[in-house]
Amino acid sequence: MTVIATLLSGALLIPAALHLLWAIGFWFPIKDETALARATVGAKGITRMPPAIPCAVVAMALLFAAILPHVPAFPLQSLMMSGAAAVFLLRGLIAYTPFWRKHFCEEPFASLDRRFFSPLILAMGVAFLILRLQGT
Repeated sequence: MTVIATLLSGALLIPAALHLLWAIGFWFPIKDETALARATVGAKGITRMPPAIPCAVVAMALLFAAILPHVPAFPLQSLMMSGAAAVFLLRGLIAYTPFWRKHFCEEPFASLDRRFFSPLILAMGVAFLILRLQGT
């Protein structure tokens, strides 16, 4: 299970770092803010990236999720692992619903989400579930 936990953590550190960069106003990997917002957020009509605080909150949540499988057992760890699994699985699944497609329809986000983002998020949810069921 250490391999799964390590791969999961590595996969979570990348978007955490990106969200931290966006929180400080560094537009990466696309330098144009509107193009970056359309590629990473995809909300209908979006022209600007989300403000710094929401980006920083997401970054901290992703960092916490990245270390969670490696922390020695504590009373709420099972609940937190279950919660992380649920959040990632729900986010991954909702991307394929008409509701999500209606509100997050900007390209290239819509295509990237269907092909890459959501499958990766679903895989993370499955990894959290496996680790939770194994008692990690």
